[in-house]
Amino acid sequence: MSRLSLKIFGQVQGVNFRYFVYNQAIKLNIVGWVKNAADGIVEAVLEGKEEDLKKMLESCYQGPSYAKVDKIEEQWSEGIGEFKEFKIKY
Repeated sequence: MSRLSLKIFGQVQGVNFRYFVYNQAIKLNIVGWVKNAADGIVEAVLEGKEEDLKKMLESCYQGPSYAKVDKIEEQWSEGIGEFKEFKIKY
């Protein structure tokens, strides 16, 4: 199991980005969370199979239709089994 922490920059708030990530995570059996940060970015911490996390990362570069992703900062590490499900944090 791997862990991927993301900071997603661009026009990513107010465009259903968190729900997009949530739906992708459910499809890919990824656990963790996603949230809007106060500085206008979207943050996520994801755990799952490395191949599934790579698919998620690719999806995040696309985003939902009204999003415009400028860049994504990613940090990979070994999964620690911290999560049991995927949640949207508010």
